[in-house]
Amino acid sequence: MSTPVPTRQAPPRRTLISETFLVLGVGLGASALWSVLNIINRLTIGPPLGHQTSSMNSSVTPDRPWLDLAYQLANIAVPVVPAFLALHLLRRDDPDARHRLGADLRRPLSDLGRGALLAAGVGIPGLGLYAAARAAGLNTTVAAANLTSHWWTVPVLVLAAAGNAVLEEVTMIGYLFTRWGQAGWSASRIMVTSALIRGAYHLYQGFGGFLGNAVMGLVFGWVYRRTRRVGPLVVAHTLLDVVAFVGYTLLKDRLGWL
Repeated sequence: MSTPVPTRQAPPRRTLISETFLVLGVGLGASALWSVLNIINRLTIGPPLGHQTSSMNSSVTPDRPWLDLAYQLANIAVPVVPAFLALHLLRRDDPDARHRLGADLRRPLSDLGRGALLAAGVGIPGLGLYAAARAAGLNTTVAAANLTSHWWTVPVLVLAAAGNAVLEEVTMIGYLFTRWGQAGWSASRIMVTSALIRGAYHLYQGFGGFLGNAVMGLVFGWVYRRTRRVGPLVVAHTLLDVVAFVGYTLLKDRLGWL
């Protein structure tokens, strides 16, 4: 019979805060900084914000599909590393941290069901907010997928959606809520700060992207505090991005308002 591994005491508050800054600095925090600079550039470059386009999931070498596929897979795998770093740091202090966060497959049906409901509840109002922000000139046109057509296009977009979901929900919810809670932050402070950072790294899309994702962060934070599982959040985020990426690919030539 194996001896259980004891849970280590959490590091001092100053160490916890420094650690979160470092994890954010190599991942989504850096993305937030670049996004702020991007929106400043967009606002000062000349054309109104509503006349500009934000392109996502673009081909790098469209004339060489095999190399383009390699670029796309690398662009999915490398950015998700900070999420695994965050889990590693949590497990250093608590070997059962992954299960405490609900970042596992112990409740697949429950996670899928809750995630699907959450995606519907967030996605439909989010689409309306995007349309309203575009109409008001507060958001760019978001071209969600710009890959050339190959057999691997849809699978890559689905993988990209899953990668985004794992990175954001494990880092912004599971990791930050744990570390900032250990540092003595209040629940409301954690939720608001995490949501604002989430909104900030979507600022490159415009102010609608910022507001919509900040609200989504608040909703996801509230759900996590009730369920203590990031699994449903990963499912919901994946579904939202799959609909955005694959739906845009299939419908961009048919629906002009996209």
